[in-house]
Amino acid sequence: MIGAGIVGLCTAHYLRKAGHAVVVIDPQDAGAGCSSGNAGSLASGAVAPLAMPGILRSAPGMLMDRRGPLYVPADYLLRVAPWMTRFVLAARPDRVARIAEALHQLIGDAVACHRALAAEIGHPELIVDSGQIHLYPNAEAMDKDAAGWALKREHGLRLERIDAARIHAMEPAVGAEYRIGYYLPEQPWVANPQRYATALADHLKARGVEFARTSIRRLQAQEAGWRLHGDGASYAARQVVLAAGAWSAELLATLNLKVPLESQRGYHLKLLRPGVSLSRIVVLADRKVFITPMEDGLRVAGTVEFGGLQRLPSERRAALLAEHAEAGLPGLDTRERESWMGHRPCLPDSLPVIGPVPGHGGLWCAFGHGHLGLTGSAPTGRLIAAAIGDPAQARRLAPFSLSRFHGAASSPSTHSR
Repeated sequence: MIGAGIVGLCTAHYLRKAGHAVVVIDPQDAGAGCSSGNAGSLASGAVAPLAMPGILRSAPGMLMDRRGPLYVPADYLLRVAPWMTRFVLAARPDRVARIAEALHQLIGDAVACHRALAAEIGHPELIVDSGQIHLYPNAEAMDKDAAGWALKREHGLRLERIDAARIHAMEPAVGAEYRIGYYLPEQPWVANPQRYATALADHLKARGVEFARTSIRRLQAQEAGWRLHGDGASYAARQVVLAAGAWSAELLATLNLKVPLESQRGYHLKLLRPGVSLSRIVVLADRKVFITPMEDGLRVAGTVEFGGLQRLPSERRAALLAEHAEAGLPGLDTRERESWMGHRPCLPDSLPVIGPVPGHGGLWCAFGHGHLGLTGSAPTGRLIAAAIGDPAQARRLAPFSLSRFHGAASSPSTHSR
């Protein structure tokens, strides 16, 4: 197993339960990166892809807006252009319908899957069942997302429309600017994603899973499996699962396999003395900002910034989160805060790559979940474990196959994990 993020940890869990000997290899601690820095949302109804019909009309202005939820620095535009082309093509109505169905098959029972997993590792309290509220300033702003909400409802998402009075009753800290929205009672959240990952890693270690703290630089096929070449060490394995997140494309490139994987750099702020309290995730949906009452402080997460794996974090993008949060929660104190940036591994069609690599027996992929890494982690691990050794199960993963990209993509970055 290459990768100790939440997807890799969940996959290791299900593989071990199936009786496989497992070694998890990663240069960082278990759950580092986006696995711990996310908003904590378990969004089993989030089947609407990022590229929805009509995206071409809004994308140019949105991408160049430094204050907008999706931003591309001017000096990265040429690099990301091939990815953006695929992104726009994925927004065709027929393609969107197929993507939504595939995502539903992947994450439709993710909440039950995570509840069972949290209980199994002895920490059911980490899954908080107070739901989420997604808010807008007015009906006009809400209507801009109508297609996405309709798609989610078609695939079984339960939601309740709420007005200003109910919003205030549920979360008194929300300001008067937000007067309409949806309550999602069946979409829980994780109170501490890092503690979840750490507890899962401890559970795995207690059951004989080994953890190796090193970087893998190259994959090499052998007669009886694979050789993984790392920093000062190498590992032999009959089966390899690649779950290295945004760094997965670099390892596939050592086999001359290309995949259009981009880092959508996400930010969060941890507010140490926020001055307000929340009882659930509050999403300022028009701003694409999630505010979550984590165990260790109020977390404000969101924004998408392209820029690759090497560019330093932008303090301006992090500070923008404070402005957005203050607009939704007028009493919020953002002065004492810690900022974070991580790399979400995103593919242009909003589907992860899951399953066997065609023509490379024994090599499996589990990466590219984008904004659904936490949600999709347990279902992905369960699917991989079922598919290894069972061709019938592996065929169910066809919508997520690497082969859908036909080997064409932009070159991977030169940053090494």
